[in-house]
Amino acid sequence: MKTIMSQTSLGLEERTEAALSYLLFFFSGLIIFLLEEKSLYVRFHAAQSTVTFISLIVLSRIVLFIRGGFVLSCFIELLLLILWIVGIIKAYQGEWYKFPLFGDIAASILNLRI
Repeated sequence: MKTIMSQTSLGLEERTEAALSYLLFFFSGLIIFLLEEKSLYVRFHAAQSTVTFISLIVLSRIVLFIRGGFVLSCFIELLLLILWIVGIIKAYQGEWYKFPLFGDIAASILNLRI
């Protein structure tokens, strides 16, 4: 589903701001989520970025400390990189793209039905 593009409370185009919410992983997602007041589209992508990357980074670190968990940790880091790229592209294309599981959590934070 595409969104109608408009200005945001930060003065950027929605799809640009949504893509920026993925740029620095959960750091930019959290900052944009807290600062953006107008655009649900941007807030959704910022929430998805925050939830996804905090979860995967924490999971990767936990798995890394488990004996023999190096390979699984590398797989999680690869997944994180793929979702980072997909998130930036889909947000900039104007899509309400939901990552499996993480997108549902982000939508529920904002009480959205996507």
